Amino acid sequence: MLQVISPLKGFAIEANDGRIGTVVDYLFDDASWKVRWLVIDCGTWLTGRKVLIHPSAISREDLEQQQFVVALTRAQVEESPKLLEDQPVSQQMENQLYSYYGWDPHWGGANLSAIPGAMASPLMAPPYLGLGPTDEAETAGDGRLRGADPHLRSVVEVTGYRVQVVDGEIGHIENLMIDDADWSVHYFVVDTRNLWFGKHVLISPLAVKAIDWLDRHVELNVSRELVKASPPWDPLVAFNDEYAKRLHKHYGWAGSRA
Repeated sequence: MLQVISPLKGFAIEANDGRIGTVVDYLFDDASWKVRWLVIDCGTWLTGRKVLIHPSAISREDLEQQQFVVALTRAQVEESPKLLEDQPVSQQMENQLYSYYGWDPHWGGANLSAIPGAMASPLMAPPYLGLGPTDEAETAGDGRLRGADPHLRSVVEVTGYRVQVVDGEIGHIENLMIDDADWSVHYFVVDTRNLWFGKHVLISPLAVKAIDWLDRHVELNVSRELVKASPPWDPLVAFNDEYAKRLHKHYGWAGSRA
């Protein structure tokens, strides 16, 4: 089922033997466009500590209770590899987590980068840090922190980015829409209030041609008029296959993605 991701921020994480903490962010891969990690603040249980949980560990979701149930124990989480303060989430750290928990790094099946037009190159964003940035972090020649996973992006970071089309600006990213079956990012929810008051549009990652992380904006390969004429999206109406097909036909995107 497709759903916007912002209401899932703040969800409690329940292990087999008690609460672990709450979700404070989601990290997605800009090559596969899949959510790869849930960032969990352990609160007073493990004061000052954050941990990463892979979506495949979620055994059940309870939207009414605003919680995810994970097939883990508190002891497993406590002994897991630690996110170090002021250090980026590195590929080495991710490999340690996959190995420690026995998670499959290829979980979720085929990814969006296999579809023509999907972005599959590093976008040079600031890396997600364990507990916060540092002015003294060691950087590589391109400005990235050494060891940082070049594809890992924060949902919190990208929310609010301005959206530019080929002939101007149309608004900003208000949310992301994901499939909770495989945690793939299907759409950006774009608020176009600066041009068309009250209108929101859905934009597939297939339309993204570049992201400027320093200037905090996303560049799309579509025009203002094409966006303005797109099928209207009402967040109060359930997303369905018919709407997805209309949307993708309008833009010429592959598949229905529903």
